[in-house]
Amino acid sequence: MKVIENLKRINQQIMEVCQKVGRSSDEVILIAVTKYVSIERAQEALEAGINNLGENRDDSLLEKWDVLEDKPVWHYIGTLQTRKVKNIIDKVEYIHSLDRLSLAEEINKRANHKLKCLVQVNVSGEESKHGLSIEETIPFIKELSNFEHIVIDGLMTMAPLTDNEQILRDCFRKLRELRDQVQNLKLEFAPCTNLSMGMSNDFSIAIEEGATMIRIGTALVGEDG
Repeated sequence: MKVIENLKRINQQIMEVCQKVGRSSDEVILIAVTKYVSIERAQEALEAGINNLGENRDDSLLEKWDVLEDKPVWHYIGTLQTRKVKNIIDKVEYIHSLDRLSLAEEINKRANHKLKCLVQVNVSGEESKHGLSIEETIPFIKELSNFEHIVIDGLMTMAPLTDNEQILRDCFRKLRELRDQVQNLKLEFAPCTNLSMGMSNDFSIAIEEGATMIRIGTALVGEDG
């Protein structure tokens, strides 16, 4: 496979969807999810012009961090165990999976700078998914007001694995509406500008509903190197 060819196709899709809904494609950050691919494939993504990479395990991120000469913007997108925060805290620019106070406390303790975090919301309510409920999200964010090293940069969700467009659209719309509610609070520590939602199978719908970050793995870099 050629990452650069996949990238051209996906960028074209992003442009077409943005034109359809009156958005600029510059509003959408494409994150290449490299968790299932080799270091060589991650390097190919960088050479193709992608500078945002996402990992969901600390060991895989650290392995690539040590080798890749062109340092990308790293996004930690998976469930983060509290005891592993120290391994990645100075390597990543975004953590997409903040979902509990103990994790926030550890991030705040370990960071020596303001770190952009996205609160993970389990919009669908599926037991198999991590994240806060919609009702829990704003009270949780308010609890973080005194955490000097945490900036709530946005919200993240994982949609159900379904071909039902209406279910997907409802999930993404609810996250956008929740993001807007947080923004309306005008909390200095929680500008909450980003919506991290949409993956290989549903990113077009996510963009239509307001996604500013899409996490693309298989369709962009494949599943193995």
